[in-house]
Amino acid sequence: MKPDLIIARYGEVGLKSNRVRRRFENRLINNIRASIDAEVKLYQARIFIFPKDFDDALEKLERIFGIVSYSPAISTKATFENIEESLSSYAEKLHDGGLLDENTKFAINCRRVGTHEFSSQEMASFTGAVIVRKYSSPVDLSNPELTIYLEVRDNDAYIFHEKIPGLGGLPLGTQGKVVALVSSGIDSPVASYLMMKRGCQVIALYCDNDPYTSSEALQNFNDLIEQLNLYASGAPIKKRVVKYGDYLSTCKVEAPEKMTCVLCKSGMYKIAGKLAKELHAEAVIDGSSLGQVASQTLPNILATREDLDVPVLSPLIGLDKVEITRIAEKIGTFEISKRDDGGCKAVPKYPETKADLEFVKQIKEDINQDEALEKAFKTIEH
Repeated sequence: MKPDLIIARYGEVGLKSNRVRRRFENRLINNIRASIDAEVKLYQARIFIFPKDFDDALEKLERIFGIVSYSPAISTKATFENIEESLSSYAEKLHDGGLLDENTKFAINCRRVGTHEFSSQEMASFTGAVIVRKYSSPVDLSNPELTIYLEVRDNDAYIFHEKIPGLGGLPLGTQGKVVALVSSGIDSPVASYLMMKRGCQVIALYCDNDPYTSSEALQNFNDLIEQLNLYASGAPIKKRVVKYGDYLSTCKVEAPEKMTCVLCKSGMYKIAGKLAKELHAEAVIDGSSLGQVASQTLPNILATREDLDVPVLSPLIGLDKVEITRIAEKIGTFEISKRDDGGCKAVPKYPETKADLEFVKQIKEDINQDEALEKAFKTIEH
């Protein structure tokens, strides 16, 4: 007996007020429909998915934010006769798959919603007896090797044995838009992914440092966004590219060399903030991890963000490289990020790590940063 639907569950969405929960549920359903060719229904805090292609649906559900678990299931009517018949056929499928025989310790987990002539315990006892009669399998409620789930909801019943973990988080698009500074490296794609998991729609901004970076770096950025878009069902990532090389040359020529990275990061934040306002985004995202590189020390973080008028969120700030890499490997961006694209040739040999705020302000005036950034901003392309 093949499954005829998938039951998906959400987590923290259910903790919201009724009004907010309905909005989040609707967004989650729309995101599922955007990814999967299926009929999708919401019923009593469960999402029922009837896909045309089960394998495709199962693959895509594991990349949709807001779903904490999902189960391929069979449906039947909520009567003793129908449940016995369907469960017997389902048990045969488990037996043929090597999951159930006379030595398999099993349990029945019965959940019931609605008014019925039986209790959940009575139905669990009845269905357990069906399995025992068929295979003489031992019941073990404390430490089962196999748990068969039975959900009875009003006039219908659903049988399944798997609860496949989902990504969790909030449905993409429920928390507004953000502009993410994304490079070709490991960190910023992971930062974008984590903010997507919290429901944010991402606009990815790449600062093209040509001639200080190669064309391969831009290609890697495009490939990274393509990979992240696998997780962006219902709210695809929009790309923007700004020609940043001229501004970076200004920093190298007209300011002390050790200040290049501080001025570079400061300019990136300002352009991202200006873009956020133009596109009605509510924050800027970056991949900063405290102390990882020169521009990410506390003094430099202060110096590069001191005159911004939009919040900058750094979801990786307390993670180390091992933790960040682990996430990158999981979401499929690591292999792209580790390609050798030559790095940035504008980085000085001894970059400033403890920038003095007043000194930075003075340098920005000296190089006329605002005017240089305005020229760069006009080069932004989709």
